[in-house]
Amino acid sequence: VQLQASGGGLAQTGGSLRLSCLASGSAPTKYGVGWFRQAPGKEREFVAAISWSDGNTRYEDSVKGRFTISRDNAKNTVYLQMNSLKLEDTAVYYCAADSVLPAVLFYDYWGQGTLVTVSS
Repeated sequence: VQLQASGGGLAQTGGSLRLSCLASGSAPTKYGVGWFRQAPGKEREFVAAISWSDGNTRYEDSVKGRFTISRDNAKNTVYLQMNSLKLEDTAVYYCAADSVLPAVLFYDYWGQGTLVTVSS
């Protein structure tokens, strides 16, 4: 499985960005995709995850109500819509497969990361 994350960039506080994660390769993912982020000097943390089969989602508390994860099964793509961005959302964002659980150790495949920078 190969994962390609895209969509990062610069946004102002209160603004929006949408990240995309394209899954490709010969081995299909079965369970789901998660988004994680890592700020400078900090550990990688869970942001959100979604199940391929039923679309069930889970979110880290600090992004609930601001971020929305969705998927397009036909395109093998998962999206992370980020609204009401805050300075503390600045990080490199990674998509990962193949789980829906909120911890790094459950994911075997990782994308390359895309940088999100929020400025005031």
